Amino acid sequence: MTVMDVFVGIDLGSTTTKAVVLDGKGGVIGRGITNSRSNYDVACGIARQEAFVAARFALTQAALAATPSLCDRAATLLPALSRSFRLQQHLGQLDLLRDALHRVAAQPRYQASSRELDGSVDLIVDTMRDRAPAMFGSLSVRKSDFFRDVAAAEYMQLAEERAGRKGATFDALAGLFDAAILPVENTAADNLFETHIGPALDRVLNARDDAAMTESMREVVTRVRGIDFHEASAVGTGYGRQRLPFPKEQIRSEILCHGLGAHAMFPGTRTVLDIGGQDTKAIQVDPQGIVTSFQMNDRCAAGCGRYLGYIADEMNLGVHELGPLAQQSRCRVKINSTCTVFAGAELRERLSLGQRREDILAGLHRAIVLRAMSLLARSGGVADEFTFTGGVARNAAAVAALTGLVHENYGQRRLNISPDSIYTGALGAALFAQRTGHP
Repeated sequence: MTVMDVFVGIDLGSTTTKAVVLDGKGGVIGRGITNSRSNYDVACGIARQEAFVAARFALTQAALAATPSLCDRAATLLPALSRSFRLQQHLGQLDLLRDALHRVAAQPRYQASSRELDGSVDLIVDTMRDRAPAMFGSLSVRKSDFFRDVAAAEYMQLAEERAGRKGATFDALAGLFDAAILPVENTAADNLFETHIGPALDRVLNARDDAAMTESMREVVTRVRGIDFHEASAVGTGYGRQRLPFPKEQIRSEILCHGLGAHAMFPGTRTVLDIGGQDTKAIQVDPQGIVTSFQMNDRCAAGCGRYLGYIADEMNLGVHELGPLAQQSRCRVKINSTCTVFAGAELRERLSLGQRREDILAGLHRAIVLRAMSLLARSGGVADEFTFTGGVARNAAAVAALTGLVHENYGQRRLNISPDSIYTGALGAALFAQRTGHP
């Protein structure tokens, strides 16, 4: 068995928990993300597990490229294997969901209609299983990578279609899901890669008629499966870092981790803005990524990702839909407050006045960025280069508002945004783990 030293960083955020795995040379080989939960140990474990799955796929990709008979096919084989693996994982989670739904239906409060509910549950989950392969096809695009989001949308649609038949009401079926989904989310399967990679590989190879390629592919996967990851060191950070299952000496502040992570992604970085779920951080770093000054918002979540979540809920939209809608604005509305307490009231008032939601959302995004600009000014301004991190960096409307305001106030600046910006804090934590080099 091959033993491989790795370094792990965990960023326990208020809404999502991220994990990054580095190899012995400091290269990123795996990233994982999951919803944060009240049980932080579970969130940490699931994000870590997903990162190690990604690490094994990265090693599989390298092994395919190094195998003469497979290197030319790696570009198609690996994505097919990854999709098949995720399908297998999804089917496993649907099985867990079915069991959890039946357990809830067996509770005394559902006793009068438990038989009807059991029948509806089986029909709904069977349909979800039948539809799953199309969801993981080569041309499919999922709105979310989280099982809760994907399963909830489909389950509720099917429950609505099923409602009223033989006593199974929509409210009862929805109640079952709400009670069952948390235990399913909080189930971290042991040896996730080892459990699902076999059936996933069989599905990919059965679609190909090439005995030599099949044998070589199985050898590659067997070799990667046999690698034993040894965590030489692990460091945690994030909003909930005090709840991480790490010793105190393996905890680092968000400020330090985001500064170092942004510097690692973009070595020319001198200013970092991170808008996370619960807080906003403006950070200045030196040429080595060491923090020289910073400013954070107060404990209020105004102007952060959670505020956008409230707005999305009020509008019955997904958070990912807010940015594209805001970009359709024709006349931006001025928003007076980004307080989450008053967000719903102000939103409803403006809608009642006939103002378009696209225009309201454009104003909301600008108001959020204005709060961030205040923090940036107090931290020392915006240098060139400037790196935007955190989940809100994925929001095109927020990026556009930030770009415009920075240009207005500081002139032309180079703005860096990585597709992996949400992992910046976890990357910084992993780099600190590599520096310590011991558990």
